[in-house]
Amino acid sequence: MRTLLPAIAALLLLPGCQTVTGWFGSSAPKQKPAELVSFQPKATARVVWQGNVGNAQRNAFYPAVSGNMVYAAGAGGQIAGYNAANGAQQSRFDAGTPVSGGVGFGAGLVMVGTVRGEVLAFEPSGKPAWRVQLSGEVLSPPAAAEGVVVVRTGDGRIHGLNAADGKSRWVYQRALPTLSVRSFAGVTVERGAVFAGFPGGRLVAIALANGNVGWESVVALPRGATELERVTDVAGTPVVDGGQVCAVAYQGRVGCFDAQRGDTLWARDASSIAGMGLDSRAVYITDDRSAVLALERRNGASLWKQDRLNGRWASAPLAIGRYVVVGDFEGQVHVLSREDGSFVARVATDGSAIQVPPVALDLSTFLVQTRNGGVYAINVQ
Repeated sequence: MRTLLPAIAALLLLPGCQTVTGWFGSSAPKQKPAELVSFQPKATARVVWQGNVGNAQRNAFYPAVSGNMVYAAGAGGQIAGYNAANGAQQSRFDAGTPVSGGVGFGAGLVMVGTVRGEVLAFEPSGKPAWRVQLSGEVLSPPAAAEGVVVVRTGDGRIHGLNAADGKSRWVYQRALPTLSVRSFAGVTVERGAVFAGFPGGRLVAIALANGNVGWESVVALPRGATELERVTDVAGTPVVDGGQVCAVAYQGRVGCFDAQRGDTLWARDASSIAGMGLDSRAVYITDDRSAVLALERRNGASLWKQDRLNGRWASAPLAIGRYVVVGDFEGQVHVLSREDGSFVARVATDGSAIQVPPVALDLSTFLVQTRNGGVYAINVQ
């Protein structure tokens, strides 16, 4: 049996199944992390502005970008809207309850979810729009497009809600295996389709309008003699671009698929809990040892590997301009060359973990949100 990573060493009992918790429940890895390496900077990374929305606690929060606004939320229920250019706070309001998933923006709504399975929608000013009760805890940001709000719950369901009033339009459900990774991954909504990865290594495309299944493909098949060895969950949110959708599974494979038909374009062995990113040239993966890999997008061939972040629990990568960026458990943001993966810049935040992928703000600026609730806009040149 392969050695289990500290990130999934503890079990958490939930109704109906067991989940393997990620590293979000602890402030630092339990294995010794690699020391920060010295290098000659070849780029400049600087914090343009910063804000704070409160501690994430056991959750993981993504900032959301809409036009010239950035929205962020913390576990205590604080939601803030910032001017994307200078970080000026444009709004700040309280959800009125602790939140566990968010923040999402779409259809003119700011949305968060709770561990009790509620979804709360607000106007950008903070005025409540609607509130609905769903079937399970909400750990990821709601998404919205074409008048439909899409929410993933921890019981294996994806809900399509009417953006106007929150009423249910459709529900997609699949059975979960006995053991799975507790995931904060959401869904990707693109061109009328909802793409979602599931425990058991499955990738599904669902029609946004009615919840019908367009196709289902296999990213990886469970293998091994024990339930722990057979945990093969699609990690992170699927990435979609140019008719291609890609996903990676823990203890499984990474693959890219035709977005319309679900046909496998290529696949190769890989293992990730953090997830992946992509650009026009490559897919980028943070593997289960925190190495960052670049693979040729057309066929999966290896381009480079940066393995000097071992044990630092690097986030999923963001490709931005000539660079690839990841955050780590100490709040360090590492900027890598897109060409060879070498370190070109580094910038510190507040010292707490960056648990989710950086989010692009423009062609040279991105956002990270830390476990302590810091929201940082960082420019790299």
